[in-house]
Amino acid sequence: MAGDEASVTAADIARMAGVGRAAVSNWRRRHEDFPEPVGGTATSPTFSLGAVEAWLLQQGKVAELPLRERVWQQVRAAGDDLRLGEVVAEAAELLLGQGRPHTVPAPAWELIRRYAEEEGGPQAVRFLLDRYADVHSRRLAETPAEIADFMAHLAGPGARSVLDPACGLGVLLAAAAPGRRAYGQEYDDSLARLARSRLTLAGAGGAPETGGEVRAGDSLRRDAWPDLTVDAVVCHPPFNERHWGYDELTSDPRWEYGLPPKMESELAWVQHALAHLAPGGVAVLLMPAIAANRRSGRRIRSNLLRRGTLRAVIGLPPKVASGGTALPVHIWVLRKPTADDPTPSRVLMAEADLGNLDTVAERWREFRADPDLDVDRPGESRTVPIIELVDEDVDVTPSRYLGTEEQVSAEGYLLLRERLAERLGRLATLVPEAVPGTGQELPSVTLAELERIGALAVWQAGRFEIDGSGDPVLTDRHVLDGGAVETRTRPEGRIRIEPGDVVTAIGTGGLATRVIEEPGLLLGPRLVLLRPDPDRLDPFFLAGFVRALSPGATTGTQSGSTRFDPRRAQVPRLSVEEQRRYGDTFRGIFTFETELRELTASGQAAATALTHALAAGTLAPPT
Repeated sequence: MAGDEASVTAADIARMAGVGRAAVSNWRRRHEDFPEPVGGTATSPTFSLGAVEAWLLQQGKVAELPLRERVWQQVRAAGDDLRLGEVVAEAAELLLGQGRPHTVPAPAWELIRRYAEEEGGPQAVRFLLDRYADVHSRRLAETPAEIADFMAHLAGPGARSVLDPACGLGVLLAAAAPGRRAYGQEYDDSLARLARSRLTLAGAGGAPETGGEVRAGDSLRRDAWPDLTVDAVVCHPPFNERHWGYDELTSDPRWEYGLPPKMESELAWVQHALAHLAPGGVAVLLMPAIAANRRSGRRIRSNLLRRGTLRAVIGLPPKVASGGTALPVHIWVLRKPTADDPTPSRVLMAEADLGNLDTVAERWREFRADPDLDVDRPGESRTVPIIELVDEDVDVTPSRYLGTEEQVSAEGYLLLRERLAERLGRLATLVPEAVPGTGQELPSVTLAELERIGALAVWQAGRFEIDGSGDPVLTDRHVLDGGAVETRTRPEGRIRIEPGDVVTAIGTGGLATRVIEEPGLLLGPRLVLLRPDPDRLDPFFLAGFVRALSPGATTGTQSGSTRFDPRRAQVPRLSVEEQRRYGDTFRGIFTFETELRELTASGQAAATALTHALAAGTLAPPT
């Protein structure tokens, strides 16, 4: 058993027991002897590993703690979150026969060796890399494996060398590395070490012509490969990076297509990639969708098009392409012109999903072989004359040029149908449970009183312009509809939301609340933020009861709009333990609502796509 210093999250407990996180929430609610949190926050508590393991064994939830979980918790206990990458990097290197133990404690190394003996060294390395990526998924934003493979295919089979200048954990570089000399750079030293280990697993380990090397450092400010030219560049750069070096790199020779705007770091990465390409080489970059039409980037987009450098833009499903962040993204495919290249007249625009990645890759291969190819497949791909793109907006958003009809391939529909069936089954497991109550009204307290005694802080955001650059902004639409946060603005003078905050919005259907669990958001106009003291107020309890018991806190105005006066809202006066019991149920309700809303939208989209596909002859009724 791991020492008492090791702690686990609800997600860790779910993995240990082989159940979903909802089951862990149910155990906390139903079993009074479930271990109390020893750290973390109200929305993301941590528990003693020893106490959790003892409880799971006593309750018969597991026969024994899986070895891989013992390994991971010992690794977690060897250092805090800031040093975790160093510990994992050293463990991976040791498993690959590199170096000697310095950071990994002896008990952890013994467990790691046992796991490697049972599963094999390469599998043990993959486990450590994947679990580290999972723990830091919000910060790392790694490229999903399917998209990494797709981008590697787009880079072309003829490339003998490849560079990823922002390689993170090396997922994308490893996908493109086999059979090629691979080069990488990563700002964080620990991540660079982990990327080297992943390259070794991918077979890019030593031969001069097909080896792999990753260096640490800031690619834009201190390029580790200043004189390197390669046949292909693949890159998933950091999005919306405000401090990328604009002031110190103004006259940098890499800006051949124009000085990147200060708030468009992605266009700096595009030109950095092009600077490392040999003539005729291909760069494939994952880009935020907003880079296709931001006004500040028009000049650079225009130059990329006019000189025949931007060759294709491919739209991707948000959650598939960006690791669950739900941000809309595109893939830009660029080719560095050669001295004798004729100026291309068209650009390939396409929309891809997991069901047609191979089809879209084939479209790119066909177009690359014949740049004058005239293709028009509504809803899938079209080759657009460059003269249509270099207008006042220089908008290279694929959906703008692919028609409005939703269509789906036969293979894509089978996958879509399978996913919908899985989600329908999952929805049934998310229906919240409740038992008969006493029917008695609970004693209540106003939020004004909670604010007075310091249990709650209240903020409201006034009206301001959202200019499309900077940090993500939570708006009333996101709170009311549960949509992905795509809007952005500069953070100066704005209220920054913290995980555990409750945000409220008023819509035609009444008051909506949302407990924030992701960091880095700004409070948008017309929203009210409630920040509970987690030792005195459970955020999900607060969100649920504010929504249910606050009709008297909403008032009409002379303009006909409705406003929410947070200080008039009420919640029951309950102990923190009772609050958490209610909070767990409210959390289940919110999860159920979100899944139901997303399932409804997906089902409607599937029905529309199927209707159009039947009408177009792409699909036919079963015989």
